[in-house]
Amino acid sequence: MVTGQGVDIAFSPLADLSRALVAGEVTSGKIVECLLERIAAYDRGLHAFVDVFSDSARAAAREADERRKKGAVKGPLDGIPFGVKDLFDIAGYPTAAGSKALPLEPAPRTATAVERLTAQGMIALGKTQTVEFAFGGWGTNPVCGTPVNPRDRTTPRVPGGSSSGSGVAVAGGLVPAALGTDTGGSVRNPSSMCGTVGLKTSRGLIGRGGLLPLATSFDTVGPLARSVEDAALLLAALQGHDPDDPATFGIKPADPMAGLGEGVSGLRLFVPSPRDLQVVEPAVLRGFRAAVAELEALGAVIEEKAMPQPPEVYMVHAGDIMAAEAWHHLRPYAAAPESVVDPAIRARVSKGRRFDIGAYLDMMEGRRRTQSEFSRYLEGADALLTPTAPITAPPIEGIDESVTPLGTFTRFVNLMDMAALSVPIGLAKGLPTALQIAVRRFDDPLALRIGRALEIHRGGLFMPPPGFE
Repeated sequence: MVTGQGVDIAFSPLADLSRALVAGEVTSGKIVECLLERIAAYDRGLHAFVDVFSDSARAAAREADERRKKGAVKGPLDGIPFGVKDLFDIAGYPTAAGSKALPLEPAPRTATAVERLTAQGMIALGKTQTVEFAFGGWGTNPVCGTPVNPRDRTTPRVPGGSSSGSGVAVAGGLVPAALGTDTGGSVRNPSSMCGTVGLKTSRGLIGRGGLLPLATSFDTVGPLARSVEDAALLLAALQGHDPDDPATFGIKPADPMAGLGEGVSGLRLFVPSPRDLQVVEPAVLRGFRAAVAELEALGAVIEEKAMPQPPEVYMVHAGDIMAAEAWHHLRPYAAAPESVVDPAIRARVSKGRRFDIGAYLDMMEGRRRTQSEFSRYLEGADALLTPTAPITAPPIEGIDESVTPLGTFTRFVNLMDMAALSVPIGLAKGLPTALQIAVRRFDDPLALRIGRALEIHRGGLFMPPPGFE
């Protein structure tokens, strides 16, 4: 444990680091140096980072400490580092997107989401690994390297993807929070596998300017962090109008910090039927049932109600739309005869070529009908609770890239244009399990409120992985 007069720099949530900075228990410079030392010590094995901005991070920390001395702090997150998935542009650095197919030219500008955090005084510590083009749920990347889940020091396990490096960096104590993207579960998958908090935000809350697209009907930006309170703080800093993303136009975000601690008393929460949960591993299901019972004991009204269609049906529907849109965005890289894109990613992208404009419009019309049906299903409910993933993190060796079990309960959220929060709820055979709290579009603060109630009751949800203290 590395401390700054009492605060655990390696594994403290953002909110605790913020309070320690205010109290003078630690400096931004101390935080940055500690994390750079941890990256040097552990990232050779974890492989979470693509690039580390040591010099610029140290300079930004000095500026943050000077602002604090002068009483000119920019906000509660001023002086705290964060990681950036290598799908976001940062001026002066190349965006590789986990691939060797893109030209390694410095980006001319910085992505909107990164700019919003740095405008609040946060410090970009480096770029984190991603599945190639963010198109995969396991978190594997044979082209640029697969990050290793820090939860098992003996057997290399999948980190979850596609925001794999961000999940590993936060869980492993290399950075207190990181930016990710979520098209079908890419924030929630690594959160579930690595044991962090992950927020899939409503499309339109956080601008996507400066972000390499995968499937623009589904793409969203979201944070990975160590507490629900942290996720709320980050959402407050990230949301807002983005001139480069029309999805944000006219959106008036609610304050995610307001009402965060109001609890769940009187809220009506749906859980799927046994039919919908039959693919969930028994140990994962037990943890899910225990968390649901805990929310019920805290005053929530729990109702079991079968989803209109099995989650696997939604997973396939979302996957077809993703493939069609990915083909539009990525075919110059995947279809070239001399392509250096990984064959598994090429296969996913190339699947989209079979959908002509008529087929694509049919899928989108089917999506609208499905959304209407699901909206009727949710009538009277405040949220829908599911496991985030039906399994715990399997070993990297032997992973079948042709199957997508981690999307079982995540993809429907993107298909329905909803928001969802993934929170860790304990271990099964030493590996994290997670609860997904899915809410209607723009009800993100409600998902955070529900997750925060469980977090307060348990005295915290994130647990540092053994061997990284």
